[in-house]
Amino acid sequence: MPKSDTDAWPSISALSAPLVETLISRRRELGLGVSYLDQKATIIDAGINSPGGLEAGRRIAEVCMGGLGTVRLRAGSGADAWNWWLDVHASHPVLSCLGSQYAGWSLSHGEGKQAFNALGSGPGRAVGSSEKLFEQLGYRDRPESTVLVLEADRVPPARLVSEISEKCGLYEEHLTFILTPTTSLAGAVQVVARVLETALHKANALNFPLSSIMDGAGTAPLCPPAPTQFTAMSRTNDAILFAGQVHLFVRSSDEEAGALAKQLPSSTSSDFGRPFAEVFKAANFDFYKIDPLLFSPACVAVTNLRSGRTFHAGSLRMDLLNESFTGQFG
Repeated sequence: MPKSDTDAWPSISALSAPLVETLISRRRELGLGVSYLDQKATIIDAGINSPGGLEAGRRIAEVCMGGLGTVRLRAGSGADAWNWWLDVHASHPVLSCLGSQYAGWSLSHGEGKQAFNALGSGPGRAVGSSEKLFEQLGYRDRPESTVLVLEADRVPPARLVSEISEKCGLYEEHLTFILTPTTSLAGAVQVVARVLETALHKANALNFPLSSIMDGAGTAPLCPPAPTQFTAMSRTNDAILFAGQVHLFVRSSDEEAGALAKQLPSSTSSDFGRPFAEVFKAANFDFYKIDPLLFSPACVAVTNLRSGRTFHAGSLRMDLLNESFTGQFG
């Protein structure tokens, strides 16, 4: 990103701090558990030993977006097989979605069955993660405190928290971890709310200039959570792959905008056409064997603000969505 653009970007940790404070102060009504690891780092449980729920997940998704996004639960039409949808919008979509919401910080500790592995998203990535993406964005945050959202079903080990503290340059007391198992309602909400982020991530992979993306919004159906991690992961992915819809607003040539729209939908991937669980099995449970361009919305629109033209591509696949949302994948 050009330096002049990123100079004006705000602190996403500072913007999200009031949202985190609200989660803590309203923890009882939101069904959240709050504890302190070794009386230091704050742990917010949104689905492990505390129930969490739709509203908790919605608010956590906005934390993930660095305080620059809105997430709303909406009833679909009577014709929808799955009647609740998540509407997502981000101001500063590149920073909100790629610099914060994207689950790009791979965190691990230990070995074997006792190992802890989780993907971290949220403002803390811009503070301590070594992802090359931040070099591309030209952005780093140096806040007084920060938060990470982990797709995890247990509390991170104290040693891992200490390592994260060192990488962030913050005392552990100034770190908050929000835990959202994918099998929980809150976990399902915060993953499906990444529908816009997947479009931004794929646009970047297609080498579309991020500085040309001015705004964006998206929607996707809320999947029913599942009791197993494998089925839950499939359903959250499939909500976006088969029924996610995104509208991007760009400043580019019509040729560039049209090409982006044509390449963005998930159906352009060679791995498209089956529930994600089946794709994952066929890849011998190795994410790196799956076409990375699969992870994107089903249907897109790209409006070129220079010409006023809008380019459409992709289509909804409710048949595949129904197969995923009603199936059990072991």
